[in-house]
Amino acid sequence: MRLIAVGDNVVDFYDDLGEMFPGGNAVNVAVFWKRYGVDEVSYIGIVGNDEEGDHIVNSLKLENLNVSRVRRAIGPSGEAVVTLDEHGDRKFVGSNKGGVQQQLKLNLTDEELEYIQTFSLLHTSVFSHLEKELPLLQKYIDISFDFSTKYDDDYLEQVCPYVKYAIFSGGDLTKEECNALITRVHKAGTPNVVVTRGSEGSMFSDSHQVYEQGIVETDVVDTLGAGDTFVAIFLKEYVAHGNAQVAMDKGSAAAAETCQRFGAFGHGKKRESKIVIGR
Repeated sequence: MRLIAVGDNVVDFYDDLGEMFPGGNAVNVAVFWKRYGVDEVSYIGIVGNDEEGDHIVNSLKLENLNVSRVRRAIGPSGEAVVTLDEHGDRKFVGSNKGGVQQQLKLNLTDEELEYIQTFSLLHTSVFSHLEKELPLLQKYIDISFDFSTKYDDDYLEQVCPYVKYAIFSGGDLTKEECNALITRVHKAGTPNVVVTRGSEGSMFSDSHQVYEQGIVETDVVDTLGAGDTFVAIFLKEYVAHGNAQVAMDKGSAAAAETCQRFGAFGHGKKRESKIVIGR
């Protein structure tokens, strides 16, 4: 199996630890695909020409991802400031809104589109600013898209017709609200919908049946990246085998493992210079 992630990356700076960790939805999904057995994983994105960008790219190389198509741009890499509460739940308290990724468009060449076509699935997210490219990308590959918590009607209508898998963060939603969201997304054109619900587990609909999965209990150090881990492993297993319940079981077990360390996938590093971000 060959999987590719395109788009957002970020350095998560932990105030309490004084360390930065590589992350971002697309990056996290790519890393967990590789860690959990995908033969070839590629990542395409834009990072700044700064210490944070170096750390993101070097960490991905250490994880044996193909980063040959990553762009380095003059400017700051994406950064978020994170704190943890007494339960290990992460709280985002500031960011630079994606840094250079928000200012520059990720233009994919014809050669890169042909390259993307050789993969089984492309994953991207609301933070990647690729909405206008989705109609073109859909002609080359199946797409999974993480909406996080952005799902007003206009945005669903813009994105849903072009993606095979839609993922949402529903930790603040009731089960009834999750079911209503799933129905809206199917009507907007996406056949498969995943809703992660934090401590309440997750839900998945294949347009015919809604499956539910609880969490795997663990000693929680940091919840950052747990949802992305679940999504990555669920997608990997479901694309490969088509068994929703098995895919959800494996995704939950992997998410529990992620909660046992700081950062989405580790690689913490003291930063040489502190950048002050508006909060």
